[in-house]
Amino acid sequence: MGVSGPIRVVVAKPGLDGHDRGAKVIARALRDAGMEVIYTGLHQTPEQIVDTAIQEDADAIGMSILSGAHNTLFARVIELLKERDASDITVFGGGIIPEADIAPLKAAGVAEIFTPGAPTGEVVTWIREHVRA
Repeated sequence: MGVSGPIRVVVAKPGLDGHDRGAKVIARALRDAGMEVIYTGLHQTPEQIVDTAIQEDADAIGMSILSGAHNTLFARVIELLKERDASDITVFGGGIIPEADIAPLKAAGVAEIFTPGAPTGEVVTWIREHVRA
């Protein structure tokens, strides 16, 4: 499949976490940078997120997690992508994720973790450099 057109990113808020301001800020920044953004809304299951990413032919999934369930949620999304032969979809995330959990998440297949306060420009640049690379 040819790689053309804008980078497509699914921005998702999995789990019970009800705060989506950060996710919306990132979604807007990616749109402003010329990417296509599919925002899933709140309380998505890993299954719903992966379904959306595959249906939308997404290049990446960005998950915002503040609930503390990041290890479980990221692992499940990566597992589902493998099961569905969609491991080429880059998974990245942000939110309240303890420093000690970042290396294990990356080892499990999460491409990047952005901590609170990361400038949106940094996220945009990272996606341009690492998604479809």
